[in-house]
Amino acid sequence: MPNDYPTDTTTLPHHSEPKTSERIRVWDPLVRVFHWSLVAGFATAFIVEDDLLGVHVWAGYLVLALVAVRLVWGLIGTRHARFSDFVRSPGAVLAYLRDVVSLRAPRYLGHNPAGGAMILLLLISVAATGISGLALYGAEEFAGPLADVMRGLPAFWGDVLEEAHEVFAYFTLGLILIHVAGVLVSSLLHHENLIGAMISGYKQKEIE
Repeated sequence: MPNDYPTDTTTLPHHSEPKTSERIRVWDPLVRVFHWSLVAGFATAFIVEDDLLGVHVWAGYLVLALVAVRLVWGLIGTRHARFSDFVRSPGAVLAYLRDVVSLRAPRYLGHNPAGGAMILLLLISVAATGISGLALYGAEEFAGPLADVMRGLPAFWGDVLEEAHEVFAYFTLGLILIHVAGVLVSSLLHHENLIGAMISGYKQKEIE
């Protein structure tokens, strides 16, 4: 994990007005499909809750499968999809956040240091939400891949797992809200549409 800040040679200062420049693909199709599928899967599971248990469970399966694929792609994927491209030290993340507050944060073609830290937090939190949900499903419904493991546990574990699952779900929702706010701030700071870039995959190579 790099320790200096900034390390990405594609970073560019934001101080000048934007001008027309070459568009290049930053986000590959797998990253984009993963991103929006994860949004849909988590939103579905969160909204339906236990009212549609079957839908809730299958949405949870989808979310866990997506996280597993993203972890692998973070090791072997395209340049800006790899963890090595955006995972930085806590010091680098804090330095970047200070620059954001002072409105002089550099631009990154891929994830900036704060965005990279958020990606890791979201992957961990979403995985914890899904795994706790699987355990709860096994404990209360005696179903799912963890049913045999949970069947022999004392009954109070159902309450513990339900509480843990709810805490992780709301913690994930909080991270998502912070993530969206960060995307909006970065878009305004650097005069670019980051949401559109995650749809098309393309960003301006230079903004000067």
